[in-house]
Amino acid sequence: MSEKTFLRSPMENNLLLIVLLIMLVALYHVLKIFFGVFTFALIFYVSFFKAFEYFTVLLKGRRKLAGALYSVLFIILMAVPFIFMITALGKHIKDVEHFVLEVKTKGVPSLPKNITELPYAGQGISDFWIQLQQNPKEIVLGHEHQIKNGLHYLLTGGLGLAGTGLQVIFGIVVSAIFLVGGKDKLIPIKSALAHLLGRKDGLLLLNSINNAIKGVSVGVIGTAFLAAVFSWIGFAIAGIHFKFLLTAIVFVLVLIQIGPMLVWLPVIIWVTTQGQTGTTIFLLLYAVFMWVAESLVRPVLIAKSGGKLPFIILFIAVIGGLAAWGFIGMFKGAIITSIMYTVFHSWLESKEKIKAVASQN
Repeated sequence: MSEKTFLRSPMENNLLLIVLLIMLVALYHVLKIFFGVFTFALIFYVSFFKAFEYFTVLLKGRRKLAGALYSVLFIILMAVPFIFMITALGKHIKDVEHFVLEVKTKGVPSLPKNITELPYAGQGISDFWIQLQQNPKEIVLGHEHQIKNGLHYLLTGGLGLAGTGLQVIFGIVVSAIFLVGGKDKLIPIKSALAHLLGRKDGLLLLNSINNAIKGVSVGVIGTAFLAAVFSWIGFAIAGIHFKFLLTAIVFVLVLIQIGPMLVWLPVIIWVTTQGQTGTTIFLLLYAVFMWVAESLVRPVLIAKSGGKLPFIILFIAVIGGLAAWGFIGMFKGAIITSIMYTVFHSWLESKEKIKAVASQN
């Protein structure tokens, strides 16, 4: 019994293509909010796969228990610094309210001498403060645009910090699910790539993507670790209290690409108000060194850990992706570039083989 073949008209094909494109756009908008979560899940999955397998062996093959312990441990490590930050901000809200009330009733207070006597910046700060005391309304109105921008930056930065923190936590949970599943979770991806590109090129492309993600992961986590170590050294030399807590916060902030300055600047301001001019200068120079070193070390560390990908290729991919899309862009740039490099390299090899066979014949 013969089967009937139905041929679609060009109009039907076009309508089907339009519906498919609409569905893809809708799917993108549905999944867009989870891109950050999956990015962090990839970071943790690739970075801790071998360590998780070793941990599973220690637990005698109980993968679900290992996944649960992994999730709890990392969520605590990530969540505790955020909780301390929110608690500290809550404690100082009353101080800010009291300061605003004092300004309204008694005017702008005088600056402490240890601030006005700061080298280089002290005189400028003092002159501005005197103008603020004499004509507060004119100063505020004259800098209204800058003040609004500053408040907007603080507000959006705080919301961004909280949102990124949630993405990190959900990313840990998703990575735990993938780690518990082991290499079996990659079977559908391997099959799809094998059908599209062939078994050899598909596996080569998957390994290239894995190396690119691993390179970025090692760079991100390695930079965060180094920033935390050097921050602890700086805090210890300066005699700063709560240096372990501050170091933990630095690690998290560098990990999520906000940077250590969100911790260092308040510490420098606090030390300045205590009249410790020498310590202030040391911390200021140390903070500048930290900022420059972090900016240089991250891309170098990422590119060095990229496996077979050339250093310059991954370096350009990471810098370009970071400039185009921010934190997630480092992974996008590395993955896109590694795919294109692998496909191009495979195409060149196939051409060389064809030439070699033709020359033999």
